[in-house]
Amino acid sequence: MKAVLFETFQVAPKVVTVPDPAPSPDGVVVKVEATGLCRSDWHGWMGHDPDIELPHVPGHELAGTVVASGKNVSLWQVGDRVTVPFVGGCGTCPECHAGHQQVCHNQFQPGFTHWGSFAEFVGIHHADLNLVRLPEEMDFATAASLGCRFATSFRAVVDQGRVSSGQWVVIHGCGGVGLSAVMIANAAGANVIAVDIAPEKLALAKALGAVATVNASEEPDVPEAVMSLTDGGAHVSIDALGHPVTCFNSVQNLRRRGKHVQVGLMLGQHSMPNVPMARVIAYELEILGSHGMQSHRYGAMLDMVRTGKLQPSRLVGQKISLDEAPGHLVQMDKFQALGATVITQFS
Repeated sequence: MKAVLFETFQVAPKVVTVPDPAPSPDGVVVKVEATGLCRSDWHGWMGHDPDIELPHVPGHELAGTVVASGKNVSLWQVGDRVTVPFVGGCGTCPECHAGHQQVCHNQFQPGFTHWGSFAEFVGIHHADLNLVRLPEEMDFATAASLGCRFATSFRAVVDQGRVSSGQWVVIHGCGGVGLSAVMIANAAGANVIAVDIAPEKLALAKALGAVATVNASEEPDVPEAVMSLTDGGAHVSIDALGHPVTCFNSVQNLRRRGKHVQVGLMLGQHSMPNVPMARVIAYELEILGSHGMQSHRYGAMLDMVRTGKLQPSRLVGQKISLDEAPGHLVQMDKFQALGATVITQFS
């Protein structure tokens, strides 16, 4: 099969021919119909993830069709249209037994712990626990965003942030995760403020339901701007980018007893951000992480998609070929294009 492969961190990947994967006894092989390019893939290529062994095929936001299954798989058949969370559970550890597969002790991640979806085919482990069936009406490019950006945002807003109607919610960073969070928080009835440095991304955030925007390249004090807009600060604030500045601003712009949710990855030189801990104590703030979403929670999200309350298709941006992917991957440290870039051509 064709795949994007890198043999050295920070050296441009190439499209090469590699052996097709075979299903593990409890796994399946999926023919990849669409896969998104995400900043997490760039972190992996940079060498920020200790789980990656070289040579490596990246890619973790995927949707496709089952083409083979292992002898122990009972819930999936050839031809099923599926996606998968970017964090998969083992099914046997204490966290998996409690339903928290997103923090599984023995988790697997396509594109990190094993070869991923920047390829014609990808193997997925523990299929009965982790695969998600796609609605027939959902196209693969839209479905590819569910495994990471959209599902991650759904858990951050709904499960971790516990956003409710009438709250002020601030989203720092309007890439794929941030714009998804804007849409989801708006659907939950919140008053959403979007923060970014790109006017076109802020305009899209406004179109997706943000009641106000803050251009951080023009506003010298983002937390103060948020305080003014919300008359006292955000109830929930989400760092969807993963940068010391956005992390600090997200905590600093909270009102008393507010919640900060960290979604954007803080890796490499950004792994130890400055947090205003005196404010955390004085205001009794909550600081929460959010790491993917379990497959069993997808039903609630997909129901909102079916009824039109959520429209992830609006977040699909440029569609590219597998041959174009290496060039796009190495540029992911730059601020991302409008919407999610998705690989949809593999031959």
